[in-house]
Amino acid sequence: MRVLLSTIGTRGEVQPMVALAMALRELGQEARLCVPPDFRDWVEGLGFPVVPIGPELRPTASAAPRVQTPPTPEQRRRMIEGTVAVQFATIPAAAEGCDVIVAGGAMSMAAHSVAERLGIGYVYVSYCPVTLPSPHHAPVPVWGQAPVPVWGQAPADATAGNRALWAEDARRWNGTVGAAINAHRAAAGLAPVADIRGHLFTDRPWLAADPTLGPWPEPADIGVVQTGAWILPDRRPLPPELERFLDDGEPPVCVGFGSVRAPRDIARTTVAAARALGRRVIVLRGWAGLSPADDGPDCLPVDEVDQQALFPRVAAVVHHGGAGTTTAAALAGAPQVVVPQLYDQHYWARRVGDLGIGIAHPPAAPTAESLAEALGRVLHPDVAARAASVAGEARTDGAEVAAQRLIDGA
Repeated sequence: MRVLLSTIGTRGEVQPMVALAMALRELGQEARLCVPPDFRDWVEGLGFPVVPIGPELRPTASAAPRVQTPPTPEQRRRMIEGTVAVQFATIPAAAEGCDVIVAGGAMSMAAHSVAERLGIGYVYVSYCPVTLPSPHHAPVPVWGQAPVPVWGQAPADATAGNRALWAEDARRWNGTVGAAINAHRAAAGLAPVADIRGHLFTDRPWLAADPTLGPWPEPADIGVVQTGAWILPDRRPLPPELERFLDDGEPPVCVGFGSVRAPRDIARTTVAAARALGRRVIVLRGWAGLSPADDGPDCLPVDEVDQQALFPRVAAVVHHGGAGTTTAAALAGAPQVVVPQLYDQHYWARRVGDLGIGIAHPPAAPTAESLAEALGRVLHPDVAARAASVAGEARTDGAEVAAQRLIDGA
């Protein structure tokens, strides 16, 4: 079997696909990836062919402005038309000779049409329960970052039932991307689709989230297949400088925002908060280029490292609430302070609080005082004990489960 794994997104969307690719290879199958060019060298270094798609995304993770404004309708239209055109131009060649396309994330807008034209299988995967329709939760409001187009206005009537909100969400999909997708379908000789969201998600989407951290609510309107999170095994050793820092005192606090934008001065604010509690800090620079205010011996900025090796050795993790970071910290048994910025991050922040393995920072911009208060709470021994307990409940076999389902034709 030859599988194309395609996604438009940052590391949080790409890394699970790489995990699935590795699981497929372990089972004797072939995988290739269609991902943004930022990840080409990394993925090819793991031995997988890559077809780059779209522009580089790293520049979008520069420091966020104090006030983020949504794109205008005209800007949104141009972004949508651009990303749809790029996908319809790139994915057909990437999918040649494949038996199935697995498309990750809501911005994967051409993969199903390409699979239909080639007469091959198609699977849509989400990494968070609230991004899929259910009467048990409302659609996720989002403000977008270029070059990713999103609409995401908060519902006008927040008291309406979730079914009504999801119906409005479906209409928004049709009104926002329907014309662009159907124009390319017509050019490919395909019939138009009336329900764009249903076409992209299908009536049996996969959910690559851990059932303890992000359970799918039942009963549901659609038949979701929850495989568990797709976790990429990482066996890189920690850098010697980081090892020495970890060995030179009690477990430090770790702050990082991965490949997304970060609140202004979040690293400096976290350092000040940790110092107020007598704690050292590791700053994961990430795409936003986080850095502490000084080069004091109690702070260590580092580039990308193996979170699976680092997180079990820290006292707490301050992060943005991406699915991958939340899962990695939970598996490590590390208490969490989540400072969500957008989209599904607010869901993961709530789940961390609901599970008792950390807290969500209030919506206001973090200050040294607010982060010190949050860290003081999660550094309590009861939270650490609860985090260790949940770590024992979480699963690590999601990618293997998904790979076997693909082979079995499920």
